[in-house]
Amino acid sequence: MTSVYSIYTGRVTNWILVSLSAVLLVPLLIGSKASMLTFPVLLATAAALVNVLCGSSVRTAAGPNGVTVRLGVLGWPRRTYRIEQIRHAEVITIHPWSVAYGFWWAPLRTSFTVRTGPTLRLTLTTGRKVTITVPDAPAAVAVIREAIGA
Repeated sequence: MTSVYSIYTGRVTNWILVSLSAVLLVPLLIGSKASMLTFPVLLATAAALVNVLCGSSVRTAAGPNGVTVRLGVLGWPRRTYRIEQIRHAEVITIHPWSVAYGFWWAPLRTSFTVRTGPTLRLTLTTGRKVTITVPDAPAAVAVIREAIGA
């Protein structure tokens, strides 16, 4: 007998963050002449580029193999959580005062977030909490719970 599993995929882009980075980046690139390229200008330009390339969107795939998360245009950083590593999946709400934009790592928490609102939260077997911005958090949770048999 063949088993059929659901697969969830989604992408969320924070267009406000992309626009803000572009607004900051364009004057730096246009206004800086070769003789005016100072360390602060180069640092600000590099930070804006990294933000656009690596921190402006989150792509997520979930299914019987686990959850894979990729950030930004380049899909880096990338992280996969095997289904055996996931103890629980739930929908939480991220409020504007508590969102950490982009990729954040702490000893017991990891965040891949680019906006506020309903968000996927995984609790791993190690106790680590992983927060991931997805377009449809309830659908992602349903697929993960189906895969772990909960």
